[in-house]
Amino acid sequence: MIHKIEIPTPFAVGDVNSYILKGDALTLVDVGPKTEVALEVLKAGIKEAGYVLSDIEQVLLTHHHPDHSGWVNAFEHATLLGHEYNQAWLTRDVDFFEYHDAFYMQCLMEEGVPESYFHWLEKMKRPLNLMGQKSLDRFLKEGDALPGHPDFVVLETLGHAQSHLSFWSEKTGILIGGDHVIEKISSNPLIEPPLIKENGRPKSMLQYNAALKRIQSLPVEKVYSGHGNEVYDVQELIESRLEKQKERALKVFDMIKAGEKTIFELTQELFPKVYEKELGLTLSETIGQVDYLLDEGYIVEHKNENGIFLYEQA
Repeated sequence: MIHKIEIPTPFAVGDVNSYILKGDALTLVDVGPKTEVALEVLKAGIKEAGYVLSDIEQVLLTHHHPDHSGWVNAFEHATLLGHEYNQAWLTRDVDFFEYHDAFYMQCLMEEGVPESYFHWLEKMKRPLNLMGQKSLDRFLKEGDALPGHPDFVVLETLGHAQSHLSFWSEKTGILIGGDHVIEKISSNPLIEPPLIKENGRPKSMLQYNAALKRIQSLPVEKVYSGHGNEVYDVQELIESRLEKQKERALKVFDMIKAGEKTIFELTQELFPKVYEKELGLTLSETIGQVDYLLDEGYIVEHKNENGIFLYEQA
């Protein structure tokens, strides 16, 4: 049985969903942001299901973003499970954050972003004050059976986050999908530092699309998602999302017809009204479209003498 708790967040996305999963272990999937309001709602939702906080035996994170990982500390006796990528964030790993800042600075330079925007580096950090601080007890990876819930298997569904996991039960046709498949909106594949530095920048949009196609190939009947209502007709929804994604990428392709462009120039053209307010999100979106066009052979990339990537039609 799955019991849903809708938790308010201070983010534009609105409420986040947490789920109580009953099985051989009493599991809570995602824990809302670290605000007092969220904690009160979480407590009330757990009580409504017939439990108290201390009854929860394990906490499961779909990914590390603060609207999902805030109250891990409220469950002192519960086992904390999630993708290894959560660990650096939840333990405030100093080396990771030094690398994190260097990674984004290099990205801004390669994207042709003017120095006057480099103050955005601080905003690239997720709001740590809304994120929990507790070490994972166990890393989950692709193909693992979910402890306490043997019908569910762990799927790596990277793209929106480099830590993103979904949980699939073939027996019931149920997917606990986090932010991978949401009813009303398509998740933004975000640019994040890789878990292994040597691997270079993850191509989040390509990861996201590949993971969507994988979910589309499964006999999913119902998705319990991270925001909004449960999702049905999953295959049709994914088909529509992939088609719209291609249309957005071809819009960027048209922008390059007149000559070579940087990521920043394309971002200004794509999001003229919001890029200054939401530089991180809009750059991520543009990079995603460019990665798609490169992968499909529509465009080519080269670096100029200043280390800035330029894109032109193939």
